[in-house]
Amino acid sequence: MAAYHHSNTFIGASIASGSYGTAGMIVAPCSIRTLSAIASSATDNLLVRAADLQLKERRRLVLMVRETPLHLGHLRAMTAVTESGAIVAPPVPAFYARPATLAEAVDQMARRAIGLLDVEVGISSREWEG
Repeated sequence: MAAYHHSNTFIGASIASGSYGTAGMIVAPCSIRTLSAIASSATDNLLVRAADLQLKERRRLVLMVRETPLHLGHLRAMTAVTESGAIVAPPVPAFYARPATLAEAVDQMARRAIGLLDVEVGISSREWEG
């Protein structure tokens, strides 16, 4: 479904420019290595450069951190990116929605991440109603 594909080594790609308008960016899955690079502004590849740009432009950046358990270094990196404006959103299924299949759980996590960008995707939801 992607319209474009860029090599991770091409840091001059359009998505690494502030003039390339977006609602934000989701990194899914986000490794601790990528999280740490974003936290320290180590923009040595396109993924980290584009994420750094989101923070610079004050756009939303959602990092779906995949590793667990976490140690203090991981938590400090999460704190650093949060202080820079990112949203750390581990892909944790919402079991209160009672997903019947793994696909439903994945869809719910995707809707949640996209919702953090304030983008409406028109996918029906089985969210908790109280």
